[in-house]
Amino acid sequence: MCFSDLSAELSIVNCSKISFLPILMRFLVQSGFLNQHEDHYFLTPASRLLAKNEPFNVRSLLLANHSPVFSKAWSELSDWFRNDSPTPFYTAHGKSVWDYIGEEQPSVLGDIFNDALASDSRLNTNVLITECKHVFEGLTSLVDVGGGTGTVSIAIAKAFPNIKCTVLDLPQVIGDLKGSGNLDFIGGDMFDKIPHANAILLKCVLHDWNDEDCVKILKKCRESIPSKEEGGKVIIIDTVLEDPKQSNEFVQAQHNMDMLMMVLCAAKERTKKEWEKLFIEVGFNEYKIIPALGLRSLIEIYP
Repeated sequence: MCFSDLSAELSIVNCSKISFLPILMRFLVQSGFLNQHEDHYFLTPASRLLAKNEPFNVRSLLLANHSPVFSKAWSELSDWFRNDSPTPFYTAHGKSVWDYIGEEQPSVLGDIFNDALASDSRLNTNVLITECKHVFEGLTSLVDVGGGTGTVSIAIAKAFPNIKCTVLDLPQVIGDLKGSGNLDFIGGDMFDKIPHANAILLKCVLHDWNDEDCVKILKKCRESIPSKEEGGKVIIIDTVLEDPKQSNEFVQAQHNMDMLMMVLCAAKERTKKEWEKLFIEVGFNEYKIIPALGLRSLIEIYP
């Protein structure tokens, strides 16, 4: 794309501002966001992830994390350490992030948030089904707890037609979504009841909650699955936090997410030892971790 195309695409009506475009473009090239050849500019592999027409874009993740609503919560972090508010988000807005999203009308942030979760799921699902398909072999039923609009379950149901997949999420998230074939949607609260199944899937759920609440969720999961001998297990997709002294982008991103969870939910990402402590407290006797999903790992736990 050249400058004339860019100015037209941006609908710049004040011609004097076109002269500032080279400054912006030089910055984007220098930061690695764009490539340049003479007077034409091209998206890099990283910047393609923010393009609307890219099937695996994460545009909504960026919009959610940098929204004014979330940014205001970050600005309250210092005050939160000195007050009795449950979270920095609550300090900023007088309610939890979940209540804010649920009560906002029209739910602009809620729509962005749900789309962000779906975008994140699309990035991981292909690897999950192709590289970790052994995790689903032998299962006849699976409940995707906190599964949102069903991005992961839809892919699993298609790849494994013998598995009856059920998405469980709050009624306002499920809305009027309808299942078909081996896929179903149920509105409900994971703290109250989780439908019975061979396996329970928790994708990026537990990092939203403190240890006490995670124990409650995992106990509900344990009540809903059979013994290991009968094929019962819980499948967790979440971060296993690495040593922050490791200087690579994956570890840096893990610790950035750790901070975000603290600001939004007073929750956290967990180290291997912290995960193990949760599992033992709930009564899961065995677990294994497969670091196959970039920032996150696949964890299987057995009663």
